[in-house]
Amino acid sequence: MRKLHVLLGIAFVTTLSWAQSPKDYSFSLEEAVTFALDSNYTAINARRDIAKAIKQKWETTATGLPQLDAAVSYNNNLKQPVTLIPAEITGGEPGTFTPVTFGTQQNASATATLNQLIFDGSYLVGLQAAKAFLDYSENANEKTQLEVRKGVINAYGSVLLSEELLKIFQKNQENLEKNLYETRKIYENGLAEEEDVEQLEITLLDLEINVQNTERTLGIAKQMFNVALGIDVDANVTLTENLDALAQENIQLSFIESPLQIEENVDYKIAYNLTEQRSLEMKLEKSRALPTLKAFVNYGTQANSNEFTFLDSDQRWFQSSILGLNMNIPIFSSGMRGAKTQRARIALDQAETQLEETMQNIKLEFDTARSNYKYSIDRYENAKKNLGLAERIENKNQIKFSEGLASSFDLRQAQTQLYSAQQQYFQSMLDLINSKAQLETVLNTPQLRN
Repeated sequence: MRKLHVLLGIAFVTTLSWAQSPKDYSFSLEEAVTFALDSNYTAINARRDIAKAIKQKWETTATGLPQLDAAVSYNNNLKQPVTLIPAEITGGEPGTFTPVTFGTQQNASATATLNQLIFDGSYLVGLQAAKAFLDYSENANEKTQLEVRKGVINAYGSVLLSEELLKIFQKNQENLEKNLYETRKIYENGLAEEEDVEQLEITLLDLEINVQNTERTLGIAKQMFNVALGIDVDANVTLTENLDALAQENIQLSFIESPLQIEENVDYKIAYNLTEQRSLEMKLEKSRALPTLKAFVNYGTQANSNEFTFLDSDQRWFQSSILGLNMNIPIFSSGMRGAKTQRARIALDQAETQLEETMQNIKLEFDTARSNYKYSIDRYENAKKNLGLAERIENKNQIKFSEGLASSFDLRQAQTQLYSAQQQYFQSMLDLINSKAQLETVLNTPQLRN
C-alpha cells in the first residue's frame, strides 16, 4: 500500500508539472500572424471595443423605445400630522380651533408607467452618432490588426536574425580558435611572432563577447515574439522559416509601383470618422432648439388602513389611470445654444483641417515607405555582393598569413571586415522584410478588417 501511495504521488507531481509547463508552438510567418490576430492582447481588447460600441449603439436606440417602470410604496404614519380647523364647525366656541387628523395611519400603492418618446431631434442625431462610433471602433480595430501584423513580422524576423548571427559567430569562433591554436604552435616553434598570436587573441575575445551578447539578444527576441503573439513569454516556440527565404519572398519590385488608394488607408478612415463625429455634434447642438414630445400612460392602485391589512383578501384597493403628453419647447437660452453650436462648428473645422493634414502625411508616409523598400532591396543586393567579396578577401589573407606573406594585422583587418559584412548582410534581410511590411501597412494590404 505504501508503494502504491508513492507511485500515485509521483504520478500526481508529474501530471502537475506537465500541466504547469509552457506549451510548445511551431509557426511559419503566416501562421504566426494569423495566431497573433486572434490572441494578441491589444487585438483582443480592440475586439472588445467593438463589442462595447455595439452595446452603446443599442443603448442609444433603446432610449427611443417604450420604457416601462413600476413603483411600489408603503407608508406608516407613526405620528399622523394634526390639522387645526375652526371649532364652530364641530359645534365648538367660535374663534377657537379643534385639532383633527385626516386619513389612515397606513397606506400602500403600486403604479406602473409606460413612457414613449414621440419626437426628439437629439435622439435622431444620437442614433447616427452611435453608428459613427461603431465605425470608428471597427477602423481602430483594423489599425490594431495592421500594427499587430507588422509587429509580428518584425519580431519573427528579429528572432531569425539573432539565430543566424549566433550561428555565424559560433562558426567564426570555432575557425578562429583552430587558427589560434595552429598559430600558437608555430610561435612555440619559433616560426611566428608573438604579435601574430596576440592579434588573433584580440579578435577571438571580440567574437566571444559577440556570441554571449547574441545569445542574450536571442532570448529577449524570443520573449518579445511571444508577447506579440499573446502567449507565455517562456513558451517554447519553433520558427519553421529561415531569414534568407523570407527575404527572397519579400523582393517584389512590382509592389513598388502599387498605387496609393488613400481612402483605404486606416489613418484616413479614422480621421474621416472624426469629421463625421464633429458634424454630428454640431447637428446635435442645433437639434436642441427643437421641441421634444413624449407620451405616457400609467395605472395605479392604492389602499388605506389603520392596521397592516394590505395582504387581506377583503382589503379595498382604489384604482387610477392617467394618459398624457409632455411637450418641451425651448424658447430663450440667453445665447447659450447658439454658443454651443458655434463651438461645435469650430470643432468641425478643426477636424476637417486635421483630415487634410492626415491625407498629406499619408502621402508622405507612402512615398517614404516606398523609397525605403526600394533602398532595402538595393542594400540587400549590395550586402550580398559585399559578403562574397569579404569572404574571398579573408580567405586570401588567411592563406597569405599561413604562408608568411601577410601580417597578423592584415589578417585581423580582413576578419573584422568579414564579420561586419556578415552582420550587414543578415541585417539587410530583416530591413527588407520590415520595410515591405511598412509599405503594406500604408497600403492596407492585405486588408485585415473583419
